[in-house]
Amino acid sequence: MRAEQDREPVNAQKLRSGVSRMWHAFGYSMAGLRSGWGETAFRQEAIAALAMIPLAFWVGHTWVETALLAGSVVLVMVVELLNTGIETAIDRIGPEWHDLSKRAKDMGSAAVLLSLLLCVGVWIAAAWARWG
Repeated sequence: MRAEQDREPVNAQKLRSGVSRMWHAFGYSMAGLRSGWGETAFRQEAIAALAMIPLAFWVGHTWVETALLAGSVVLVMVVELLNTGIETAIDRIGPEWHDLSKRAKDMGSAAVLLSLLLCVGVWIAAAWARWG
């Protein structure tokens, strides 16, 4: 039992606490965003977000509308990052074709599609409420 407690953890992050843990987690998150920027789809969505999030403050009448407009844009980027993470993990396992790998990648892609449809729907509804 004692030898098990003395063994180093696989992830040194688990030993950190408080501000140190938060600071390192922030660094890992920034590294994830930098990695995401290397993906064309995420980069396109992030560039669109640079215009759409400020536009949300102009289109939305209330804070709820503004939050829905901006949140739907951020949601697309979050889902895209998760999809990229799934694809990266699957690719790490191996390049050969496997039905389960295809299913995982297809479901990640479907999640991105649904988030995009939600975003478009929210923006159309807000535009209709404002100018329709």
